[in-house]
Amino acid sequence: MHETVSRAPSTGTHSTSAARPATRPHPFRDRIGVGLAGGFYPAPHRYRLFLREGCPRSLRVRITLDLLGLRTSLTTTVLARSGGSPDALASLRGAYEATWHHYEGPLTAPALCDRWTGRVVSNHTPDILRDLAALPAEDGACPPVLRPPALAAGIDALRELLDRDLAPAARPEAREAALALLEVRFAPREEASAAGSTAPVIPCPSAGGPHVPGPHLPGPYALGGVLTAADVDLWVALGRLEPGALSAYPRLQEYAQRLARQAAFRDAGPTP
Repeated sequence: MHETVSRAPSTGTHSTSAARPATRPHPFRDRIGVGLAGGFYPAPHRYRLFLREGCPRSLRVRITLDLLGLRTSLTTTVLARSGGSPDALASLRGAYEATWHHYEGPLTAPALCDRWTGRVVSNHTPDILRDLAALPAEDGACPPVLRPPALAAGIDALRELLDRDLAPAARPEAREAALALLEVRFAPREEASAAGSTAPVIPCPSAGGPHVPGPHLPGPYALGGVLTAADVDLWVALGRLEPGALSAYPRLQEYAQRLARQAAFRDAGPTP
């Protein structure tokens, strides 16, 4: 679910069409790209991102920006939780109203906006995360591929697991089972193999078959030997847990500390 920042006030005018519900954000899902999936050209300095303080989706976008080397390639505006950023909120409201005439629904973030037209490109976080990879990195750098096609299914499966079982509203037994699975994932191969027969499977295409059990993936990252979007998702999910929740999972703690050595994660907030 998107993070609701505020409800846009009435414009004081009347439309001939029926009023649209103000309790549900309107999904804007245009794309950046030059093919069939896109409509906005991936030009540097063209786009502006609105993020929200304390929002896990916004945190995922912020870390991804740094990993892709895009921090100076587009403008980023963070909306304060307390509503202490009226100018930024007015700018976001203007983008929504430019996109949807007489928009009266809630303003949501993350929101990717086009500075050339003043419109919202997308407020759908998965699309935003994927489209950021289409933008040119700073100084012509070669950024990592955070969603390699061979690992896309594993990334989506892990995100589903995290959203379901590590969310604040998750049942305690489901949370403990998910943390135990992830702890085994980072165990040495021999120990992981012994536990693998009872561990759930995280789908992950590979040369060895259509699915690979999570505990048998070699490498220091969530899905093996390379950093992917799955690590961003896992970092953010672990950071939402109660303090001390990882004390019984030393390998997950070590994993989080390892990520914290990278500036993109370290600068995003305290280590889980």
